[in-house]
Amino acid sequence: MAGILAACGSDEKASGEGGMKLADEGKFTFASSGEFKPFSVTDGEGKMTGFDIDVAEAVAKELGLEPNQKKFKFASIVEGVKSGRFDAAVASHTINEDRLKHVNFSTPYYYSGPQIFVSADSNVEKLGDLEGKEIAVSKGSTYADTAEEVTDNIVLYDSDVTALEALANGRHDAVITDFITGKEAIGAGLEIAGKELLGRSEQGIAVSKENEELLKKINEALETLRENGTLKEISEKYFGEDITADPEK
Repeated sequence: MAGILAACGSDEKASGEGGMKLADEGKFTFASSGEFKPFSVTDGEGKMTGFDIDVAEAVAKELGLEPNQKKFKFASIVEGVKSGRFDAAVASHTINEDRLKHVNFSTPYYYSGPQIFVSADSNVEKLGDLEGKEIAVSKGSTYADTAEEVTDNIVLYDSDVTALEALANGRHDAVITDFITGKEAIGAGLEIAGKELLGRSEQGIAVSKENEELLKKINEALETLRENGTLKEISEKYFGEDITADPEK
């Protein structure tokens, strides 16, 4: 019922600006978790900064809209986009078939992949070594699906960073998360180690299936930001390398 009401409320507020349906007229209202450093992190005043936030603000500028950030629990963001609470999610969502049942995705704005992280003294090297062991992942992420291949003993956290901190403090046998997030955690001093890389993923901006014009314009904005070097510049600011270029090209 709440979802239906949220959707109805969104229709009442929708703007006809350029054919886009907007939660707030003149604004690009986007959601992110604020708990996924360095992609999104929240300061003492509740404002989010990070790679995802800079990308969202650059997209908003291309759309001619004011960026309007909303901090929301990662596991519920897709539902918020689907219901019209947010115009989009710029929150490091991996594009997959399950999410595509509920929302549409833009072209990828960065490329990544999951990796196994363990305590510094662990002898785990690959996924098969974690058979039946305890693996921690973030709620709503795709990493739980990978963990389920080898164990039923899965612990869920609201944030990947919190899971990695717990691992460094002696809890769990492993954490599966984005390799960039793990790399940042190690750089920040957490005594953990990265092991097997488990594949390649594409991250996109999630948009409601009812908002096709907005999706089209976001894709056009991303193409412009690729061509003029803005995406590369934002990436190098946070990672020292370009994670926005398709590694297969």
